[in-house]
Amino acid sequence: MTKIVVRNPIPVIDRDSFLTPFDKMFDEIVNKSFPQINETVGVNPFGNSAYPRVNVYEYDEKIGIIAEIPGLQKKDLNVEVEEGVLTISGDKHGVEADKDAKVLRRELKHSSFKRSFTLGDLLDGENISANFKDGLLSIEIPKIEPELPKKHFVKIK
Repeated sequence: MTKIVVRNPIPVIDRDSFLTPFDKMFDEIVNKSFPQINETVGVNPFGNSAYPRVNVYEYDEKIGIIAEIPGLQKKDLNVEVEEGVLTISGDKHGVEADKDAKVLRRELKHSSFKRSFTLGDLLDGENISANFKDGLLSIEIPKIEPELPKKHFVKIK
């Protein structure tokens, strides 16, 4: 007699769902350990979520953010500023499965994302520019000169 062994299929584990809580925990630790980073850089590089991954650069006259967002088109992205918060958001479309095939592994998915950065008082949220090419979103945020307290003399009577 032939014995038939039925094995459970290997469970599909979504890497992002597994790692995101660890990313958030790391971000919180860094923010608590270095609370002055927002004031120094003017942008919270560890704000809210870990996607898209970004590099944040400080120049004399601006802050630059480069976000890696592969597989999207410019029409799928939004960059907006509201009440001093810069938000990058988008809609990532997954690949439709072939109806005649059984899915053995699914890593490409449909999802939305949103990542926010709190702008400091020394950044000009009104004149931000953005460019998207080859999966890289480049954002430039001009710095503004701090308004110095006005000095006036009081005439002594």
